[in-house]
Amino acid sequence: MLSTHFLAVPKFHIIWLFVGLLGVPACKSNTPEPAPEAPVAAETVLTGSTLIAEVSAADLAGRVQGVPLAGSLVRYPIKAYRLTYRTRTPEGTETTASGAVLVPVATAALPVLSYQHGTLEPRSETQAPSYYATGSDVWSVVSVLASTGYVVSAPDYLGYGASKALPHPYEHAASLASASADMLRATREFCEREKITVNQKNFLLGYSEGGYATMALHKLLEEKYAAALPVTASAPGAGAYHKSAFARYILSATQPLSFLSSYVWVLRTYDRIYALNRPFSFYYQQPYATQLQADPFGPVPSQQAQLFAPAFRNAVLNNSDAPLAAALADNDIHDWKPRAPLALFHGTADDYVPFFNSQDAYDAMQKRGATQVQLRPIQGGNHFTSATTYTLGAYAFISQF
Repeated sequence: MLSTHFLAVPKFHIIWLFVGLLGVPACKSNTPEPAPEAPVAAETVLTGSTLIAEVSAADLAGRVQGVPLAGSLVRYPIKAYRLTYRTRTPEGTETTASGAVLVPVATAALPVLSYQHGTLEPRSETQAPSYYATGSDVWSVVSVLASTGYVVSAPDYLGYGASKALPHPYEHAASLASASADMLRATREFCEREKITVNQKNFLLGYSEGGYATMALHKLLEEKYAAALPVTASAPGAGAYHKSAFARYILSATQPLSFLSSYVWVLRTYDRIYALNRPFSFYYQQPYATQLQADPFGPVPSQQAQLFAPAFRNAVLNNSDAPLAAALADNDIHDWKPRAPLALFHGTADDYVPFFNSQDAYDAMQKRGATQVQLRPIQGGNHFTSATTYTLGAYAFISQF
């Protein structure tokens, strides 16, 4: 139904490959910026900033000390800030959100990289970027990435940090994109205020839910912010871009699915945001309807036929549930025409977010005449073993521009 989240990949493995990718030679070139399509709103969104860490190059190297030669790859010390900014909820209400900005201590004009993180269940709130928690991705791998010469904008998303009182709109394309875009706007406003020199390049990276958010952000930036925030290149990884097909895949599966709890989260999100307002018993068989109502993140069986109510399953497979079909279609972000370079990375053996999500996106974009879209299959990789290869490939890809 829905989609996927990024469960934690062991930090050592991510850091190990990250060190390898930092050694990839960067072949810089000047890529034409997309033509402006619409004016960006003139109002500012930044509401506050707090310095939360200053990290020396030696300390950054120490964070990857288990990796040979990691210290020699760190280029600049960095400063980490927590930003707060205005954005809107899926219902259109203005709210305050937060994120982290990582700034290399450098004199050159630097590009900006928007990093969209993977899934965090509410119990993992403190792993959101703005906490800059020891051991988190932003604290370790992403900080080393920043030290190589990128100002990193890392949105918490709605539902974490300053907006933690709100439910996270899990796998909801519009609000993931708008929260990330507004964080990117706030980051550039912050850099201007603090006299941090940045150039006009904007890179987008993210894996799993972060990959889905990256794709949605790329689309939004080209539609709404083409002049003010042009996309230089993006590299989404293993996102569930084709929600409608994904729903049919799940509800027709006969094999065990190890990740049904995250698909349940997506379904719950869409039920709320699109005001479907069905009871749990509409979607789920007993005893799971009652159990999930009491604990939405509780255990579920691995066989979808044991979890979902037969009438609901049949309605989706027969496309007779028009309101839900419309909600899923509203979150299909595979079929559009990007102008900036885009590389789709995905493991061919991914049983969490099937490879067809990236294949469908590539095919649809090619059909629309996109000329700078690449499909980068990770042969034999599943959702977790592919994460490190994604990191390597994504860094090498954006390093060309």
